[in-house]
Amino acid sequence: MQGAVTTGINSERPFREIWDRHGAAISAAICAVLTLVAWNLGGQGLTFFEILCYSAAYLIGGYRKAREGLQTLIRERNLDVDLLMIVAAVGAASIGYWQDGAILIFIFALSGALEGYTTEKTNHDIRSIMKLRPETALVLRGTDEVRTKVGGLKKGDLVLVKPGERISADGMIREGASAIDQAPITGESVPVDKKAGDEVFAGTINGHGALRIEVTKPAEATLLARIIRLVQEAQSEKPPSQLFVERFEGIYAKTVIAGAVCLILLPPYLLGWAWDKTIYRAMIFLVVASPCALVASIMPAVLSGISNGARKGILFKGGVHLENIGGIRAVAFDKTGTLTEGRAKITDIMPFAGQSEDDLLRLTAALETLSEHPLAKAIVQAAKAKGLELPAASRLQAIPGVGVHGLVNDEEFRIGNLDCIEDKALAVERNELIQQLKNQGKTIIFVESQGRLQGILAVQDILRPQAKEAVQALRRMGIKVAMLTGDNRATARALGWQAGVDEVYAELFPEQKVEIVRQLAAQYGKVAMVGDGVNDAPALAASSVGIAMGAAGTDVALETANVVLMADDIGKVSYAISLGRRTKRIVKQNIAFALGVVCILVAGTFLGDVNLPSGVIGHEGSTILVILNGLRLLR
Repeated sequence: MQGAVTTGINSERPFREIWDRHGAAISAAICAVLTLVAWNLGGQGLTFFEILCYSAAYLIGGYRKAREGLQTLIRERNLDVDLLMIVAAVGAASIGYWQDGAILIFIFALSGALEGYTTEKTNHDIRSIMKLRPETALVLRGTDEVRTKVGGLKKGDLVLVKPGERISADGMIREGASAIDQAPITGESVPVDKKAGDEVFAGTINGHGALRIEVTKPAEATLLARIIRLVQEAQSEKPPSQLFVERFEGIYAKTVIAGAVCLILLPPYLLGWAWDKTIYRAMIFLVVASPCALVASIMPAVLSGISNGARKGILFKGGVHLENIGGIRAVAFDKTGTLTEGRAKITDIMPFAGQSEDDLLRLTAALETLSEHPLAKAIVQAAKAKGLELPAASRLQAIPGVGVHGLVNDEEFRIGNLDCIEDKALAVERNELIQQLKNQGKTIIFVESQGRLQGILAVQDILRPQAKEAVQALRRMGIKVAMLTGDNRATARALGWQAGVDEVYAELFPEQKVEIVRQLAAQYGKVAMVGDGVNDAPALAASSVGIAMGAAGTDVALETANVVLMADDIGKVSYAISLGRRTKRIVKQNIAFALGVVCILVAGTFLGDVNLPSGVIGHEGSTILVILNGLRLLR
């Protein structure tokens, strides 16, 4: 008995899934078959069986649209195009035009099914993100491996990820090394090599090596969870143009109904038309004047654009931002961590005391291993990259804003800016070289031992590899590019010149960045701000479109921004603007085409050249065409 019940449930579920997905198409197909049967049975007059077939076609093909139209009327007290079509079909049947009404119902049902499939296609790429989240994780509890729901992971848990598995949580690799496929999150096409100490993200795919990962964020706070939340918000948020069209639809539908009533009542008295003729013309007017194509002109295109961007690692938080970014006339970039990599690197090593570059770097790095300063880390990293063995260092003392001093091989070393050293005479002799390095935007580090200047190191936050091309791509699009930074003017000018930006604004506090964004908006029009840090959040909020770096960006920047670049690829800024422009262009094409078809069909109705089937084909055909035109953005 139990087995029978279980079998019934299992057999019902596939049917339900098929009906939910293809119900509209099945209804349209049955409507078409019934209409053809009645049509083939047609003779001198309508038989009972023909009327029965036509009635069934009306009921099966029009039920969904009639229900939606009545729900809108009852809940919102508003008329929509669904109800207009049903009224037109019933009106045609009431005066004996059963066949014309059935064709209207069929084509309207077919159009609805096609629109459902196209909307499904635009949402497919976005919904696929939801499937990236693993459901379980293998947690290490002492020597045991416990399979746990991802939602139950806590900060500090140690997770084992085997080769080929999806990483279940944002975290830090504690043991192991592997190539991680980050394409699902960041859009990077090439797997990224990761080792102990590197950060990994939930939803990415582990390569060849087993990894032990310490969870750093709970499931609801992971980068993937934020992406899913942003996508859900983007799907539900409508751009201003769509909201306007929906408000217009309600007013327009009432106007069409009023016009149809006038067409029914006035011509018999004013023009002497027969009642069946005037009612038929009024039904044609209801069909051809309905704004179906106009309503479908915007959202399929916008959803396609959002889907396209998601595949490229560009997340729009809503259709309004896709629409806005198409009108951008200026882009302001933050410098550190956006145009640059955000990490200082040694660019020049210049020994003065007859020693080699490696000797100077080795001795300097030995003392800096004891320091936590970002510049110290850059020096140590450069020494490690060269494979240098560092001597022992001790007695490090830091002088804030100046530098450090301590012992290396029992010799005293002083490392820092000019105020840190005693041998300023040699520095003055090298002033021309030092000024040249400063003009290039580099920070000078002096190294002194036993009261004598040993050499200098130059450190710089270097541009991202794609920064120059990203700026040039924007300028080719006719967009002004500015750089905003809190760094000193010399460094800012040097890096701005390397990147090729039009304007450089330096030594800015966060509130001053906001003022610059507003100045740019007053001068050029809509402005996009690209940033990654907490200090960029006010400027991101003040801009027309705020764009945050997804992987490197802080939580504040990600929450404030309207668009997120998941791979931190600033080259995607120009693509996002281009996508916004293409979306606006296609929406304008759709609206112009939809209105043009309505005008032509309405004129043909009054001239008597359009019958109900041809009016239906022209009206619903234009709806399908604008949807297909919007789908071009999926490419």
